[in-house]
Amino acid sequence: MKFERVAITEKAAEIVKQLKAKHGDLIFHQSGGCCDGSAPMVIEEGDMYLDDSDILLGQLEGVNYYMNQDQFEYWKHTHLTVDITEGRGSSFSLEIPLGLRFIIHSRLLNDEENAGLNM
Repeated sequence: MKFERVAITEKAAEIVKQLKAKHGDLIFHQSGGCCDGSAPMVIEEGDMYLDDSDILLGQLEGVNYYMNQDQFEYWKHTHLTVDITEGRGSSFSLEIPLGLRFIIHSRLLNDEENAGLNM
């Protein structure tokens, strides 16, 4: 059985589609740095240098979702669902000018998911 680490709500998926239409190829990146902490950011593909410390968790609406390896150590036992909410975050993410920001909802992986994803 195939398990996924990341999912997206319909509302957030619509915003991703809008951003792709305007900006082209995108990536999600979740780091543990400044600004909005561990909030997911959407940026144009190529605007951020990815290296071996960035882990591909999955794809949402055709957009790769990466997380920094250090963050992944904290989050590897969770399933993440990307959602959207009103409000301006303090990041460089492309949805910010729309008066929106991506957020995550998390839950612990069940035993079967954890075994399938972390073994």
